[in-house]
Amino acid sequence: MAQAQFPPLKNDLILRAAYGEPVERIPVWIMRQAGRYLPEFHEIRSKHDFFTICRSPTFACEVTLQPLKRFDLDASIIFSDILVIPQAMGLKVEMVPGTGPVLPNPLYDPSDLNRLIEPNVEQDLRYVGDAIALTRHKLEGKVPLIGFTGAAWTLMSYMIQGGGSSTMIKPRSWLYKYPEASHKLLQLITNVIVDYLVMQVKSGAQLLQVFESSSDFLNDELFANYSFKYLKEISEKVREQLKEENIPQVPMIAFPKGATMNSLEMLAKSKTYEVIGLDWTVDVAEARRRLGPDITLQGNLDPCALYASEQKVTDRGREMAMAFGKTRYIANLGHGITPDTPIASVHAFIKGVHSV
Repeated sequence: MAQAQFPPLKNDLILRAAYGEPVERIPVWIMRQAGRYLPEFHEIRSKHDFFTICRSPTFACEVTLQPLKRFDLDASIIFSDILVIPQAMGLKVEMVPGTGPVLPNPLYDPSDLNRLIEPNVEQDLRYVGDAIALTRHKLEGKVPLIGFTGAAWTLMSYMIQGGGSSTMIKPRSWLYKYPEASHKLLQLITNVIVDYLVMQVKSGAQLLQVFESSSDFLNDELFANYSFKYLKEISEKVREQLKEENIPQVPMIAFPKGATMNSLEMLAKSKTYEVIGLDWTVDVAEARRRLGPDITLQGNLDPCALYASEQKVTDRGREMAMAFGKTRYIANLGHGITPDTPIASVHAFIKGVHSV
């Protein structure tokens, strides 16, 4: 599979910021910007199942482009879901209204690893690649397109817990009860992730984000053994494969939501990712001091801050951008935008960031 050709890029702010190059304004995008808070998404969602939209390149492209038509964003992110990988590995995933993702038959003990299959990513997840290629053409070079995946520990958490959880007790207990099986599962998932991200770059993704959304369930020891180990491997192997196939490299973002500052520092010092995403609990000054000058930071406004008045949202966006500074910074929220966020607040947030 050769890399496709696309229209030239007109706005490369986020790519320059990722590499630490000078930018004339701070780039901004919003996690989950394609989807649930937009009325035009709900119009499509009312007619089609969530994963039907994910699996349709036409629908996924349409939803990806929706926020770009409304807002002055500096990047797009393909509409998909992190749980397409467990699906490709043989587990059923349902999106239940009011509940979120549910895996009705999760992994209960190590014997269930035999139920998993090794997917052919370029076939089984081809629909994501096709959506990326179509979206790149439709964007006409307006802004870069971000591809993404869940990280290994986060996907393992869902595959064992059977859905979202405030404790993730089942997967956390695996790490203590079944350490060898846990590493085996994490390696199986990592292998798929690497192929998946390489396929996304070949299809046209210009930046990659790895969501380690369950980092808040790991202390430093567990993060080092069961998250960082595989985050590092994902980045290294993706870059190796791209180099072997003579495909240009793209910057990569790791977003370990809820990770301790020690864990974030471990990741930053490895220089495995160009960008580290910070959640809204992280202090900007401490992050700059401890993570060092050679890493780009992304984040980290509390998504709930968007419920304030428009003026206050603008002020917070500006203050956040000023705290991080223009060098090595990508503005974002500290987690995904919430479903009932006011549209006016998104405009206000972007306005605040771009005013710096």
